[in-house]
Parts: sequence; structure tokens; C-alpha cells
Amino acid sequence: MPYPCFKTKTKQNPDPEHQNSLAKSRVIRKGRSSVFVYKGKMKRFFQTVEKDGSFKKKPTLSASSSPSKPEGKEEQNGESVEVAEEKRDPLKFISWNANSFLLRVKNNWPEFTKFIETFDPDVIAIQEVRMPAAGSKGGPKIPGEMKDDTNSSREEKQTLMRALSSPPFRNYQVWWSLADSKYAGTALIVKQCCQPKKVTFSFDQTVSKKHEPDGRVILAEFESFRVLNTYSPNNGWKDEENSFQRRRKWDKRVLEFVLRSSDKPLIWCGDLNVSHEELDVSHPDFFSTAKLNGYVPPNKEDCGQPGFTLNERNRFSTILSEGKLVDAYRSLHEEKDMDRGFSWSGNPIGRYRGKRMRIDYFLVSEKIKDNILSCEMQGHGIELEGFFGSDHCPVTLELSQKTSTASIES
Repeated sequence: MPYPCFKTKTKQNPDPEHQNSLAKSRVIRKGRSSVFVYKGKMKRFFQTVEKDGSFKKKPTLSASSSPSKPEGKEEQNGESVEVAEEKRDPLKFISWNANSFLLRVKNNWPEFTKFIETFDPDVIAIQEVRMPAAGSKGGPKIPGEMKDDTNSSREEKQTLMRALSSPPFRNYQVWWSLADSKYAGTALIVKQCCQPKKVTFSFDQTVSKKHEPDGRVILAEFESFRVLNTYSPNNGWKDEENSFQRRRKWDKRVLEFVLRSSDKPLIWCGDLNVSHEELDVSHPDFFSTAKLNGYVPPNKEDCGQPGFTLNERNRFSTILSEGKLVDAYRSLHEEKDMDRGFSWSGNPIGRYRGKRMRIDYFLVSEKIKDNILSCEMQGHGIELEGFFGSDHCPVTLELSQKTSTASIES
């Protein structure tokens, strides 16, 4: 990591004590951190370090639009110390369909915050934010910003941003891609020390400011890989424009993107709205024969629960095989786990009670599959423990530190 440069000019700073102070400045390397030590007048700007050498890193403020450098500032034995964490690629990830991020902040924030503090992710990918994009009524929208032109929308935005400005989220930067109304939408929350080189919001990377309809895509490029966060559209029940047809077009575009982006390893996460195999659902017979109001599609491969039709599963298989992607969870868990093997659970009341599906994923390029340390569903049981108020539970992924080196060499 490049260090700041300090130049002295004798004519401008003739004070011998000042020159001596600068001459005694030095750099201390401690693991991943760079510690810059200065003497003299800058001393008053820094925090105190305990005599035993321990210190607390000063947290950075939250950033919803522009990053700030994660750093701590202390004073030790009369010397002022500044600690700047070295920039690196992320290794720990969370993906979660929050089913309204605002509701989770209002109703489930303490327990979700505790989960974040415990796992300490570098990247948090959120789906179904359900916050409307900024912009006047009937006019063009700004998908990267939240609506705040009415009292109610302003209050909702403030509620959400206050939560993201408090520990531990204040050490992260947030990117949004939002729909025109309280529908769909995604967010990507990244630690300050893991800032991406580039963030886009569409499968078309040639247009940097373009957002996908309904804010369904956020793509972050890091030094060693790309992270794709998507909220894939539900297949629906009929062969209509906003149902089967929309999902077929989406899958086609995803495949094209994956093939086009093979120059760098990919980590694709999110609510992908498909259960790949029978062991990815709790009750295969129930889901394969599910109907809406008795309707049966003409093509038998379109029959069944959205997310578990043969056509969806076959297209997903094609994306995995042709895109050379590995299902991180299934690579570590080959058997069905009826307690912790699913990410979506039906309403505890009604015919979907106990009916569960795994439709939230981390898919990684084959190039880095050996770097997968863990991938887990964080919820369990039919009473939705660990779901934090949503109908989806968070999914976590952890990679080994050799990921960056391995991907670059490949």
C-alpha cells in the first residue's frame, strides 16, 4: 500500500525543532496495517494508546455515496500514531433477501446487527430492498438514490440511513439499485477496506450508469474477481409477458453475461429464484405438482411451483455448466439437510407450512472453487429461526486468503 509522502522545505520551515520532528517520522508495519508515526504539532489530532501498546481503531463514518479510509489515530509514548488498514479483496460474504429492508430495520435490527458483528462480513448483498427510487412523480427516476421528496419517504430514508450509520455498519459503504416503487431493488454493502474498483448496475457493462429494471443487479469489480448481486424475477405461473417469458429472457441474458465475463472469476450471489435439484426442496412432489387456482400450463415442463419447474432447472444447469460455475453450498453439503438446508420457508400458517426451498445461492467460478472454506444457510426449522423477520434466511460464504493469488495466477 502506498504511503503518504512528506516533504520538507528549509526556507518555508526554518524551525529546527520542526525539522527534527519530521526527520524522526517513521513508518511501522504491523501485519496488514501501516502505522505512520509523527512528532510535533500534529500530536493533538490523535487518540491516546494504552501504555501496553494496545489501541482501539477509530471507526469511520458510514458512506452511502463516497468512501472514506478506514483508519485509527492514537498517541503512544508521546508519539502520534495513525493506523490505516491495507486495501484488500473481500473474503467473507452475506447474501440475504430481506423482504423489505426498512421493515427489518424497524422490527429485527438488534438481532441482525448482532449476527453481522459475529460473522463480520466484508460484503453484504441485499435483495428485495423495497425502497422507491428518487425522482418526481411521472418523471425520470434515480435508481441509485432513495426517494425523499415527501414527509413519509423522507422519514423512511432517515430511518434506514440512521441504522446504516451506526456500528457496525458505519464501517461500510452502500450502493443502491432501486425500483420506481416499493418493489424489488438491491443493495451492496462493502467494508471500507475492501472497496471495489468499479460498481455497475446492469448486465451491460458498457453503460456505467444504466440500471436494470426494478433494480435487480449490482456488479462490483475487485482486483481478483467480480461480485454479482441479483434478485432474479419469479417465474410466475403462466406463459405471460411478466411470467414465463420474462424469466426466459432473464436467464438468456444471465448466460450471455457469464460467458462474456469469463476473463475474471465471478462470485454470483442473491435470490436466484430457482431450486436446482430435488434435494434443494423439502417436498419435491408437492412443489413439482403445485398449481395456482387449478391452472395447468400447456407445456408440462412449465408445470409446478415457480422456481422448481423443469424448464427453469434445466436453464440453470446450462448457466452453471457453460459458465463454469460451482454451487458453493452444494459442493460442501452433498446430502439433503431437512433442518438447515434451505433458504426460503413458506408461511408457518397454511398449506406451505414446513415447505422449504433453497433458492438463495453463492455460485463461484471453477477457478476459485478450491478456496471455498464454508457456505451455510443461517436459518433453520419451520418456525423461521435465523430468518430475522424475512421469509429468506441469510446465506454466508467464506473464502481462503489465497483466493486473490489463485485467481490472478489463473
